[in-house]
Amino acid sequence: MDSEIRILPPLSILSSSVVSFLNERLHNQEDLATAPSLVSELQSQCLDLDQSLLDLNSRLESNLLAYTSFSDRIHGLFSDASSKLTNLGSLTRAPNSLSDGGGEGRKGQIFRKELPALAKEVARVETVRAYADTVLKLDTLVGDIEDAVSSAINKNLRKQSSTQSSEEMRLLAIETLGQTENVLTSITKTRPQWTHLVSAVDHRVDRALAILRPQAVADHRSLLASLGWPPPLSTMTSSNLDTGKSTEVPNPLFTMQGDLKHQYCESFLALCHLQELQRRRKSRQLEGHNREVALHQPLWAIEELVNPISIACQRHFSKWTDKLEFIFALVYKITRDYVDTMDELLQPLVDEARLVAYSCREEWISAMVTSLSTYLAKEIFPIYVSQLNEESTAGVQSRARISWLHLVDLIIAFDKRIQSLVTHSGIMLSLEENENLQKISSLSMFCDRPDWLDLWAEIELIDTLEKLKPEVENERNWTVKIQGAALLSDPENYKSPAVSGAFLRRLSLVVDRCRSLPASSLRSRFLMLAGAPVLQRFLDCVLLRCQEAEGLTALTDDDAVIKVANSINAAHYIESVFKEWCEDIFFLEMRLDHGDQLGISIHNDESREASIDGPVSGIFDEEVRKLEDFRKEWVEKISVVVLRGFDVRCRDYLKNRRQWRDNGEEGWTVSRSLVGALDYLQGKMAIVEENLNEIDFVGVWRSLAAGVDRMLFNGILMSNVKFHDCGIERFSHDLEVLFGVFGAWCLRPEGFFPKLSDGLKLLKMGEEKLQCSLIGGEKWMKTNGIRHLGVAESEKILNSRVSMG
Repeated sequence: MDSEIRILPPLSILSSSVVSFLNERLHNQEDLATAPSLVSELQSQCLDLDQSLLDLNSRLESNLLAYTSFSDRIHGLFSDASSKLTNLGSLTRAPNSLSDGGGEGRKGQIFRKELPALAKEVARVETVRAYADTVLKLDTLVGDIEDAVSSAINKNLRKQSSTQSSEEMRLLAIETLGQTENVLTSITKTRPQWTHLVSAVDHRVDRALAILRPQAVADHRSLLASLGWPPPLSTMTSSNLDTGKSTEVPNPLFTMQGDLKHQYCESFLALCHLQELQRRRKSRQLEGHNREVALHQPLWAIEELVNPISIACQRHFSKWTDKLEFIFALVYKITRDYVDTMDELLQPLVDEARLVAYSCREEWISAMVTSLSTYLAKEIFPIYVSQLNEESTAGVQSRARISWLHLVDLIIAFDKRIQSLVTHSGIMLSLEENENLQKISSLSMFCDRPDWLDLWAEIELIDTLEKLKPEVENERNWTVKIQGAALLSDPENYKSPAVSGAFLRRLSLVVDRCRSLPASSLRSRFLMLAGAPVLQRFLDCVLLRCQEAEGLTALTDDDAVIKVANSINAAHYIESVFKEWCEDIFFLEMRLDHGDQLGISIHNDESREASIDGPVSGIFDEEVRKLEDFRKEWVEKISVVVLRGFDVRCRDYLKNRRQWRDNGEEGWTVSRSLVGALDYLQGKMAIVEENLNEIDFVGVWRSLAAGVDRMLFNGILMSNVKFHDCGIERFSHDLEVLFGVFGAWCLRPEGFFPKLSDGLKLLKMGEEKLQCSLIGGEKWMKTNGIRHLGVAESEKILNSRVSMG
């Protein structure tokens, strides 16, 4: 028995697959007792494989014999066709040598009828020959693939020491697969009708790939394990991660030397070649469809580097559920420490494999980020969601919201650091490249979980409104003006109170957090749920303050007017800021029909119907429109209140019809009853001008001027009064004083009182011009500059003149 014992060869010359097999089957001393049965089992498997090889050789021999017979039949067909062509040529040569007309007709008939049929038969035979040659070529190639795959697997099962030979067989199989794909691509372009042939070959190739790829991946993993990958993470503890320092761990990919490095590079190249081959096959099979969706897959070889690291990291993650910042710090450190390896060592291999549009740096970063986001989506976020959904006190719910926001802050900070690793490589990513951003963003998990995005937006909204509540309730914030509240593109001073700045700061934070989302659809949804309600809350606040001021004093009190003016200033400032924001590229990318895409009703039916044929609305267009309507409404109310007070003080002035026939009051060139009304108007407008922004103040005084023009025109010129010369002069002086009040805000105030100006012009008109007025009509009025009155109104004013001298 001792003489039959064989000593195992040294461990250094054994292949990695042999060592792995021995480690699996022989764990301890007791397992050695099963060695004879194991040897018998392996010998039986070898005999079966040898028998399979003999069967394959027999099949190959029979296929060759069948092809020889088929080739002989094809040769006979060509010989027959050649003989017929020779006979046809003898018939068509020297057609004039025969004198018999009937013979000539017979040859012509043969030429016209039999030649096309013969040509069709020749073409059919040529097609059959081409098909047969292609079938034989493909059968040979696929047979070589299956033999190479079988040989590579047999060598692994037999545990031979020549691992290099197994790798050579795998590379041969990959090379033959490439040749097969070239033939299939040529067929799809030149012979699209041969679909059954292509399908049959694809089926056999798929079976070969189903064996080849898992084996290549398994060998690559075994090789990585022998290299010492993944590197130990035990030195990266919570203490040194907290301080930002950790012991440097040697990089196994940089320290490998000699045959081991050569084996790894060959294995890496094999995976890359297989992936490129798979990409080419998918590109051919998806021709005419949206190929880009399915073609770009993560780099397999990089995934094999990341997966074991991810598994090792999760053992640490489970200890840091209360210290999530350590999780992000560890992932970032690993990503950063090995990113240069991707550029220097692995990218040349990818380029050699001709994998187009693949960056090892980007694939490494993307795979690390994906592993982190997957862990967060499976282990962390469900816990936070359950905490938020639990029936608990308000304080616990508040802590759950705080924890959620803290986690989001950590993710956003991590994504910014990760993006810096990408940009340092020279790869530029823009907001338009949503797919690239999703690959390197941990927030991409919200693409698959929009319900979590809605929950985040709800928490963000609650937090923002809670922080704004004391700002809104502080009355001082509604009176103290923002210093330097002019926009870059608009030099106007809006005299905006501090509360508008508080709202803008909070909304700006919401927008900044939204920028980290990797897709424009996510960003628009988040802003609609977390940003638009904040703007609506501001509108509710200013509207409530204005309604309170109106309800208390009907805006007759100066303090009430100032309160409304401050609210208008705040609304106008925020409206202007948002209009400027919406011109930014960040918001322009999100100009879409949010109601349809997000499933949120953001417009009422009327506004939606009105915008069907118009431009696509932006995120905050509806809220900005409401702010604009609010501002215009309350600007009009201020002018109406001032006009009403002016009207009350003008009652005596309007009722005194005798003043236009008398010589007037001694010492007064202006009607005394009008002076008090003008003094009230001037005082009120001074308060409005001091407290209201310049743009809206222009709207107030213009609206007021239009109201005064209508009131005095209807109350005096259209009230059947009679004007003597002295009354016309008094009326002219009154209007000069009125125009002078408004002259503080414009150069030609009479232009804003069109009816009074035209009426005074008619009253002052000389006798000669008046003679033509009765027969001239509208033409005479336009000639004499009367453009804002009708014919009836003009005649009534002219008839009010009693005496001209």
